[in-house]
Formats: sequence, C-alpha cells, structure tokens
Amino acid sequence: MRHHPSSLAARNRSRSIGVAVLLTVSLVGAAPVAAVQPAGQADPAVITNWNEIAAATIPANPAAFLNYAVVHLAMYNAVVGITREYELYKWDVDGPRKASPEAAAAVAAHRVLKTYFGGAAANLDAELAASLAAVPDGVRKDQGVRYGRLAADRIIALRANDGRGAAVTVPTADAAGEWRPTPPAFAPMAVPWLGGVTPLALDSLTQFDPGAPPAIGTALYRAELEEVRLIGAADSPTRTTDQTTTARYFADIPFGPMETGLRDVATRYALDISDSARLFAATNTSVADAIGTAWNAKLKYLWWRPITAIREGHDDGDPATVPVPDWTPLLTTPPYPEWPSGLCSVLGAITTSLHHLTGQVDVTIVSPSQGGRHFSSKGQLDQNCIDARVWSGIHFRTSDAVAIGIGTGVTNYVLDRYFAPTP
Repeated sequence: MRHHPSSLAARNRSRSIGVAVLLTVSLVGAAPVAAVQPAGQADPAVITNWNEIAAATIPANPAAFLNYAVVHLAMYNAVVGITREYELYKWDVDGPRKASPEAAAAVAAHRVLKTYFGGAAANLDAELAASLAAVPDGVRKDQGVRYGRLAADRIIALRANDGRGAAVTVPTADAAGEWRPTPPAFAPMAVPWLGGVTPLALDSLTQFDPGAPPAIGTALYRAELEEVRLIGAADSPTRTTDQTTTARYFADIPFGPMETGLRDVATRYALDISDSARLFAATNTSVADAIGTAWNAKLKYLWWRPITAIREGHDDGDPATVPVPDWTPLLTTPPYPEWPSGLCSVLGAITTSLHHLTGQVDVTIVSPSQGGRHFSSKGQLDQNCIDARVWSGIHFRTSDAVAIGIGTGVTNYVLDRYFAPTP
C-alpha cells in the first residue's frame, strides 16, 4: 500500500522534488516527452460549479450523500486521468495528456446527473452548454469531452445493480427497545435500501459496525434517557437559548449547506483543479460509505427513538424508568431508527477528510435559518454535532459519539486506499 502525504503542503514539496529530478534528466539529454496538461493552468471553478449544480439537482434525503459521491468520482477520474496528479478511482484508462480537464469534468458530471436524474435534463443540458462555452474550441476541448464521457460511463457501470432503490421490508416492532414509526407523521423508515447498497470504497458496510446500543436497565442507558428527557424536551426548562439554536442549526445543515462549506474551503484555499476534484470526491465518498454503515446498523439493531422510549417506558421492564406519555422533543424525530446517528457519521467523515487533505479543519457552514458558523478544529465540530442531537431530543448521547467514530474510521480507511498522489 502506498502512503500519501497528509497535507497539500507535503504534496507540493514532493512535487517540487519531482520537478527538480525532471530538470536534471533533461539537462543530460533525455528524449522529450509530450507535455502533461498542468493542473494549475486549468480553471478549478468547474468543480465547484458542478458541485453546486449537483446539490441543486439531487433530492435532499440521506441517499443524497451517495449521489454526491458518484458525481464527484466521475469528475475526479475525468480530471486526474488527464493531469496525472492522483491515482484513478477503480479505473486504469488515462486521458490524452493535452485534453481539457475542464471540459472532461463538466461532461462527466452532466452525464452522471442526467443518468440518475433525467427529469432535470433540460437544466443540466443548459448548464453543460455554459460550461463548455468557457473552454476554447479545438482538439483539447474535443478530447476532454470524449474522455469525460468515458469517465462517467465507467462510474455508471461500476454502480450498476448496486442495490439502489431495492425493496427492503423493515421488521415491525414487538418488544421494548425496538424502533417503530414515530409521531407526528408515523412515517415508515426512509430509504432503507441505503443500508444494503454496495459501498464505494469499503469492503462491506458491516466493516465498521458499532455493536449494540447500551441495553435497557443499564446505568448508561438510564443516564442518557434522563438526559434527553430533561434537555431535549420541546418545553425543557434546562436547555439554554444557545443550545436550542445549536440544535436547530445542525438539523438545518445536512445536504446543500455542507457541500457549500466544501466549496468555501476549495475557494479560500485556492485549490487547483486536481486538488479540488480530489477534495470533493474523497470527502463525499467517505461520507457516503459512513452513512451507508450507519444505515446498515440502523436496520440491524432497530433501536427505538427517545420519544418512544420516554413515552412507553412502562413497557421496558425497568422499574427505574418512569414514562411521560405526552413527552415531545424539540425537533421532529426523523423517520428511521436511532442507533447510530446518521448526521454524526457524516460530520465525522467530513472533519476527518478535511483534516487529512488540508491539514486542518477550517470550514464555515451556513444554516438557512440559523446563520453561519465557523469551525476551526475537528474536535469542535464533532462535539457540537454530538451535543446538538441530544439537545434536539432525537438521539441518545452514545449514539452520536459512536457515529463520529464511524465517520472517522471509515474516512481513514478510504483515504489510506484511494485518492493517493501519483509517484
């Protein structure tokens, strides 16, 4: 396994050494080779532009993270197959050395989005036309267009029959601790197939299985039940105004706002087209496999939500728990089992990826209703997410902490095996 630098600075130092070696070789009479399209001469805005288009096209539900990843893997291969900056993802077909990576990236993103979201075809076609209009006509553009199609078709082929949309029967609860649809909508589990989908980079979605949640009757279960009952209630007298705002903030930032945060990082750090393609592909791939792992565990353990545990405590067999039949959480409980937290698995993956790829966590994420917040460390963002889900009244604390660990472990595994710099 090849180990790769953990920061852009380290990679740039390696790149400088490589340039020096090439210059030395050329001075002693090496035969000339065809020039590789330098990443620094290509416009990286194509990556952030198509990320924004993808976020506007893909429906905002837990499966969105898988779809973001598939789009960005196609763009990543389309770019690095030309620039040769990083290793291709599950592919071995390099593009023409002088092809336009901008054209390739735009065509790849368009082709994947149009394949999965054909209802948006007219808008996607218009966006592609605008992207390609910014690339000068000629051989480079034509080569980029052709290679972008190949890159997209490769990803689409890899994801054929991956379990997307498969019918899944969620068992009906018949005992204490088992999940059942929650008020007010009593909706069935959302996108249950996500827990059985073929992972993008993991060997299996059970690879980072968190194990069972704290059992009913244990000291930990009782303590966490009491914590969420007191501070997570809609009318909690102990939750502060700032805690309420934080709870609402984290409920508001999944999907589009998180992608906007990544665009902010790519822009502020002035990433070139290869580094930008890698940031989005590596992060979203890690996120997709992390939430797939969480969904797999949700289906396996089918653990009840706080609203059920608190309202139906008389049925849990523990005389120490006292039911509160009309208890209501601050935020509406999402329609899927409690263990482990999906959002915390996502945030654990994002913070780990940012720290790995840029050397730090330095991201601003803007909530449409609660405003923006800047996070300057992995620990800060992870802990805020853990707390927020408890303060929301929708999760037990251990579920959140364990999910951060899932996201962290999955991402470390993914980045140890994919998206490495080329020699």
